Amino acid sequence: MRKKIVAGNWKMNLNYEEGVSLFSEIVNMVKDEVVGTQEVIVCSPFIHLPTVAKLSENVKNVNIGSQNIHQAESGAFTGEISASQVKSVGVEYVILGHSERRAYFAESDALLAEKTNAALKHDLKPIFCIGETKEERESGKFFDVIKTQLTNGVFHLSKEEFAKVVLAYEPVWAIGTGLTASPEQAQEVHAFIRETVENQYDAEIAENTTILYGGSCNPSNASTLFSQKDIDGGLIGGASLKSRDFLDIVKVFNA
Repeated sequence: MRKKIVAGNWKMNLNYEEGVSLFSEIVNMVKDEVVGTQEVIVCSPFIHLPTVAKLSENVKNVNIGSQNIHQAESGAFTGEISASQVKSVGVEYVILGHSERRAYFAESDALLAEKTNAALKHDLKPIFCIGETKEERESGKFFDVIKTQLTNGVFHLSKEEFAKVVLAYEPVWAIGTGLTASPEQAQEVHAFIRETVENQYDAEIAENTTILYGGSCNPSNASTLFSQKDIDGGLIGGASLKSRDFLDIVKVFNA
């Protein structure tokens, strides 16, 4: 059975004290309230990573993710951070290909393939994001866009490597806009993603691939979204900055 995951992406929010306080709340609530096997991942800004990784030690269900890495091992890349650096402080996951990185920092599929390789080399599990813009959705090209992102970004991996990847579908038009893909729209794309993975690898790999929904998921719509056959959890933005909201999403899998 594939893993159920709720991952929080704090983006560029919270100073050091605020982040540590929020994470402490989340950890205590997970201990008290989570009764299932769902995994909770918190992807904080770099300044929090060593501390929250330490706080998560020996806490069942909780792991830490980085929001980005550079593709190089080391070097003269001022302001960047490497896979080995984040791994050294206890990070287990890394978000790659987030729509904001693609849009604001011009990250290409080819670059993301390099970052994926760097992550896997250092035993980081990529949360690899794919998804279409409003224009691509309205033009009917979204399936082609998603297939291209998968093909160029991660389908160069072997079966063994790809098995370590978590996919996250982000309808870009539903991020930070208050819009949400309907459960039917989200399921349609998740099913397409799983079918595309099966065509590239095989049915077993596809069945075991965790695919998250990332587009304005909140406590009021999480249950309906997560009840869809091919949606295995969420990549949560704004709601992950409030411990109660975030845990209410995580607890959808308690039922």
